[in-house]
Amino acid sequence: MAKRTAIIDIGSNSARLVIFEKSSRFGFHLICEQKSKVRIGEGAYSKGGYLQPIGIERAYLALESFVQTIKKYHVKKIIAVATSALRDAPNGKQFVRWIRQELNLSITIIDGNEEARLGAIAATNLLPIHNAITVDIGGGSCDLALVCNGVISETYSLDIGTVRIKELFFDTDNSSNSIIEAREYISKELQKLPLNFRAKLAVGIGGTARTLSKGVMKRHNYPFNKLHAFSYKIDGELPYFNDIIYANTANLQNLYIKKGRYDTIKEGTLIFVEILKIIKAKEVITSGVGVREGVFLKDLLQAPKYKFPSTLNPSLKSILDRFDILTAKESQASHRIAIVSSLYTIFHEKFGVDTKYQKELYTALRLSNIGKTLRIYDAKKHAFYIAMQELNFGFTHKEMILISVLLRMDGSSLLYKPLCTSYKALLPKKEELKYLSFMYTLSLLLHDNSNSANIEFVYANNTLTIYSNQSLYHAKENIILLERPYPFDIIFEDKKSLPKYNF
Repeated sequence: MAKRTAIIDIGSNSARLVIFEKSSRFGFHLICEQKSKVRIGEGAYSKGGYLQPIGIERAYLALESFVQTIKKYHVKKIIAVATSALRDAPNGKQFVRWIRQELNLSITIIDGNEEARLGAIAATNLLPIHNAITVDIGGGSCDLALVCNGVISETYSLDIGTVRIKELFFDTDNSSNSIIEAREYISKELQKLPLNFRAKLAVGIGGTARTLSKGVMKRHNYPFNKLHAFSYKIDGELPYFNDIIYANTANLQNLYIKKGRYDTIKEGTLIFVEILKIIKAKEVITSGVGVREGVFLKDLLQAPKYKFPSTLNPSLKSILDRFDILTAKESQASHRIAIVSSLYTIFHEKFGVDTKYQKELYTALRLSNIGKTLRIYDAKKHAFYIAMQELNFGFTHKEMILISVLLRMDGSSLLYKPLCTSYKALLPKKEELKYLSFMYTLSLLLHDNSNSANIEFVYANNTLTIYSNQSLYHAKENIILLERPYPFDIIFEDKKSLPKYNF
């Protein structure tokens, strides 16, 4: 696979360009993203599906700009796909031939099932989901995939999209009657959905789902400004969604909707609500990825499952590839994890510390060196910011925050109070966090001040004894000063390395 790959996604509403750069076999990151609201399908649905000059011209200019950007980034591989607007258009293939002739850009028109599959490939690889239905609302269609035990089992495409519903029902009449007629049309189309498309969790893909999630976050003063993997219970948000459906344009701003989404958010919300009802979903998890990432991952991963190895997290791999160049050897991380694993067992048995945080603790230890790549001073601060920005895929928000906060722990104090206050709603309880912070910091001190020493722990009589086959002289100074989550003593049984001298 090429080191840099450009993906172009031409939808009914928007055209997007993304460029991914590989850092290793499974490591990758986004280096460029551009979006143009081309509305290539504008006017088409009320005119037999034929692409109209206004949409054709905007699409050409956007694609021409994308091609120039791709050249600037020296991209060797380009994959361009188009969805419902072009597949529905009788003159869609003519547009594709014209673009190939004028811009030397080949576009593949994909069907609705492939569109659903691509969105689900992205979601199953980059979100912490196992059983769900992905819901990708586009301008011309809504594409769904049934995910069972992390595997895409079935897909279905429906002819309901924001631009389609807008042009058929709202462009000439924006009354409550239009909402009733649109809902009837959507409900009739949804009757085609197979009965097995039922799941408690819906994965919201596309602009409508992301816009609604942003509104939910703002309504509740959500403390973490990251959309991907944000989740919410549906029942509590239905009144808010209904307010959007019935709002006039002037009131949308008061409902936390940005101006750029005014034109199709009512239609999109109406579609989303009706789908959530029929699939009997109770919760929504928001996907910041979709068809574009699915196209890239399908090219990157092996058929037929298109899945990363079960032991690999793509975000973690990418961060280590780019930011842990100092000690990127897995053996180093293994030593840190071996230390904390033994300590975790003792703290679970003696103090009842819940073992459910192992994943986050081990991940933080694997990432503990990433801040040093930027600057040895304030390395923990840099590590926190890198993790907050780059630790995107395969983790819940609570996991992301806990990992990042552990990376920020510095000095003898177990809690960094500004962060613990800001993210209190997403963090473990204070006492649990103290134990996790202590284990993280102690493990790092023992690892950083020894050469892969064999470390063992024994806890008895309110004393933690640390055994080592190497000297821990330097580590002792910092460990003695380290705050305890509970009052206990620490003593050392380590090898004394001082040679005999006679002078």
